[in-house]
Amino acid sequence: MRAFVAATLVTLVVGAGLALVAAPLATAAAPQGIVSFELAGNAESAGRMLASWDEGQRIRMGIALGADYLFLLVYPLSLVLACGLVAERLGGAASRAGALLAWGQLAAAPLDAVENAALVQVLLGATGDAWPALARACAVPKFALVALGLAYAAVGGAASALRGRA
Repeated sequence: MRAFVAATLVTLVVGAGLALVAAPLATAAAPQGIVSFELAGNAESAGRMLASWDEGQRIRMGIALGADYLFLLVYPLSLVLACGLVAERLGGAASRAGALLAWGQLAAAPLDAVENAALVQVLLGATGDAWPALARACAVPKFALVALGLAYAAVGGAASALRGRA
């Protein structure tokens, strides 16, 4: 439990710093800022986003992508531990699902790393659809894994707590 609390605190601190750096990246072309860029999927969309950012915003994007390499080391650990703790408490089929989701969180980190590398290439001026498509191909399963892990931890944790009170 201590490892989970420590990992989660580090995740929250790093995530908050990343959010502060990335906040000014939201524009009409990139309404969700860095997330929009991650999901652009093609050179045309990515180009519109890059064109909507001034030099300072493009520098912020580079800083955010660099900081995300630190974030991708801590958020999967928090989710692995959360899923594991909940799985331990639930038992049965729910426990097996939690174990699978915990392992799935470990796949989020390399997906995130490849996504970041692809986005750095776009930020540095690479043209064509390959890099934005690769970033999106990594971002979609990464977001799905993280969402499933968060949902399992939240719902399973709440169910476990309610069951403990009954």
